[in-house]
Order: sequence, then C-alpha cells, then structure tokens
Amino acid sequence: MRRQEDQRPRRFRKGMYILPSLFTAANVLLGYYAILQVIHGAVAYAIAHATQNPVVDAGHFDNAAKAIGFAVLFDGLDGRIARLTNTTSDFGRELDSLADVITFGIAPALLAWAWGFHQVSAEISRPDMATLLPRLGAIASFLFLIAGASRLARFNISANPQPSNPGRPGRKYFVGMPIPAGAGVVAAVVHFSKGDPLLWWGSALTWLIVVVLAAYLMVSTWRFYSFKDIDLRARQPFRLIVIFGLLLAGILLFSGPVLFVIALTYMFSGIFWRLHWTFRRKSNPPPPPYTQASQVS
Repeated sequence: MRRQEDQRPRRFRKGMYILPSLFTAANVLLGYYAILQVIHGAVAYAIAHATQNPVVDAGHFDNAAKAIGFAVLFDGLDGRIARLTNTTSDFGRELDSLADVITFGIAPALLAWAWGFHQVSAEISRPDMATLLPRLGAIASFLFLIAGASRLARFNISANPQPSNPGRPGRKYFVGMPIPAGAGVVAAVVHFSKGDPLLWWGSALTWLIVVVLAAYLMVSTWRFYSFKDIDLRARQPFRLIVIFGLLLAGILLFSGPVLFVIALTYMFSGIFWRLHWTFRRKSNPPPPPYTQASQVS
C-alpha cells in the first residue's frame, strides 16, 4: 500500500508539467478564438449580402489572423520553456500536437476558405462557374488541413529526419515546412489585407495556388531552417540584438507588410534551397560508383 502511494506523485510528475502546458492551453484558446472570429466574419458578410448593405466590418477575419499569429509565438515558447526548465514530457508533446492541429490546421483552413473563396463575386457569366472557385477553395483548404496533420504525424515518429537537399538533419533544419509556418502564411496574408476578403475571381485563383503550395511544402522533404541552433542562454553578437530590435519595431509599427514579407520569405526559402541544390547537382554531378571493373580498365 505504501509502495503504491509512493508511485502516485512520481507518475504525476512524469505526466504533466504546469508551466509549458499553460502556454499550450493558450495556443488552443487562440485557435478557438480564431475559429469563432471566422464564423462571425462569414455570418456578417452573409447578412450584408442578404440585406444589400455595402458596409461590412472586416475586423473579424483580421482578428482571426492576429490570433493565429500570436499562437505561433506561444507555440515556439512552450517548447523552449519546457527545454529550459527541464519539464519536457510525453504528455506535453502529445498535447502540443493536438493543439497544433486545432490552431494551425483547422483555424487557418477555415480562414483561408472564408476569406479567400467564400465572398468571391459572381463576375463570371455562367452561374455554375461562379460556384466553382468556392468549391475548389474548399478542397484546397482541406488539403492544407490534412497536409498539416500529416506533417505533425511524420514529425512525431521521425527520430532523425533526412532532408532531400543538403543540410545536416536535426536541430538546424526541419524536413518540410512546419505547420505553424503554414498557418503563419495564411494569417500574414489576411492581416496584410486588413481582413478585407477577396472579391475578384483572379485574386481567389492566386490564393488557391498559394494554399495548395503551402500544403505541399508541409508534406515535402525539403529543407527549412528551424532556428533551434540559436541558444538564448549563450552570448550572442551585438548586431544580432540590433537586428531583433529593428524586427520588433517593424512588427509593432508596420505589422501587416513586415509579417507578410517574413512569412512568404520563409515559405519560399525552402523552394530556393531546393532549386539551388538541384542546379548545383546538375552542374557538378557525383562521380560514378567505384567498381572492380573500372579499376581493371
């Protein structure tokens, strides 16, 4: 009996740590809030369309994008805090993955569809074609969701993933674009537009390509920088503090354009490194494999 009582607190300590779990809970809360804002925004535009009211508050979509953006920050903090305080656990990792599916999968998928496809004007002459883009947008948004969930599942079971382009696997590089970065692309584009939804079919078609591209990059094996080699406890060059200060000031004063550039730059960085490796491999092909016959000749 005494032995069982001694094991209970030990099992609880292995199960959950409060501090990193609070940040994960905040992540879920922001994702839930973003979903509510997407629903409010879609309903507001539906009522405005039914009453033919041209004045609609686009703040709901922008609030959803801001919530996802703050969730990206909390998602990065919970892991670092867990490692700094030595409070990592299997429970925390599983909770973090489930939170990411909600906040960086479901919420941005709904936002991408409601903002980018649901309000497209029927400028096409054929009525059946006017509903084509919203349907294609629903498929693209679902691809984003399932790709993000698959990316999380692959990350959880991969002990030492190997990128298909050069780079040491592990702390420095991710294999495939992380799901918070994919959600950040959706949130940054919506925030850059201040929440005003797309109304022209050409813009919606471009948005369709962006969403599908983000989904593909998440399940790809291309290299993306992880920023995990930056040690916050070690001494850093002074210029790094200046860069972080300028970046923070830019986000505070010009959050829309700055976050838009950061999100798209990170997304296209994987494409850049992949193309760079492909062209370098073609210009410098590897030597032929060594065989006994080649030695005799």
